[in-house]
Amino acid sequence: MQIAGNTSGVEQFNSLINSSFVPLKISTEQDEPFVGRTSAEPADDVMFTEVVARPHLVERTPETIAAGGSGFYKVSLMLSGSSILVQDGREIVLRAGDLSVYDTSRPYSLLFDQDFRNLIMMFPKDSLELPIPFTEQLTATSLNAEHQGLAPVITAFLSQFPTQLAPLDERLRAKLAHTSLDLMSTLFSSILDADPAQRDPHQVMLQKITSYIELNLGSPTLSPGSIAGAHFISTRHLHALFKQSGSTVSTWIRERRLERCRTDLLDPVLADRTVSAIASRWGFPDAAHFSRVFKSTYGVAPSEFRHM
Repeated sequence: MQIAGNTSGVEQFNSLINSSFVPLKISTEQDEPFVGRTSAEPADDVMFTEVVARPHLVERTPETIAAGGSGFYKVSLMLSGSSILVQDGREIVLRAGDLSVYDTSRPYSLLFDQDFRNLIMMFPKDSLELPIPFTEQLTATSLNAEHQGLAPVITAFLSQFPTQLAPLDERLRAKLAHTSLDLMSTLFSSILDADPAQRDPHQVMLQKITSYIELNLGSPTLSPGSIAGAHFISTRHLHALFKQSGSTVSTWIRERRLERCRTDLLDPVLADRTVSAIASRWGFPDAAHFSRVFKSTYGVAPSEFRHM
């Protein structure tokens, strides 16, 4: 289902953008009439939106943050034109083909100084496989410059959205959304691994641990004790690391396992695999317990989710 809008006038455009993303403040100093349009396609929890407009300034202010929408990352791909992104004390000029990320929980500004086309991929912050504090190092940076090998692959993939999502059914759109999130997780992880000597050693250790958890999600022996032992630290130290990231070890494991199950339930290739088999594959040997946890998290039983 494609969501589109065309406006003339900054105030109308501001309302359109607020309904498409999160509350924002838009202004312009241009004398010529203002025109802008958006085209959006939802895919599971991800929204792909193309914005085409005349020059203007976008601000995420303390007032607009208080109005809601703090739980998202926005990945921006400039398709044409240019902009200046400012967040967390960093400033970057973005041109066609440039990829960047910003966080809706903190103030930012985007100045578009000429007519432009911009693709924005917006998704919940907890969708990534990385603890949230890691990505704070990447806001308002050039992801292309940080990883010249992988970024072009991702930009080529994202540049096809949202128009090519429109004819696809919900299941296929969800698969592509998860592929997009996996690509972003891979890109962020690769950039953060590039120079660990310059990073907080606690964050380096936490990332190693979360990677270890991801590789061992299906293991029935995965536990705080086994994780601590594999990294030669105490369980107390392990719990402290996760507390600093705003989570717990058990919560992290459960959420990642549920997300893997959710992805498999959406996969048409696995349609002949039972719900209990999928649950067991990702560390939920008790089918009844899995069903309760899944429904508590996603609001629907796994069998209903699969056939919804």
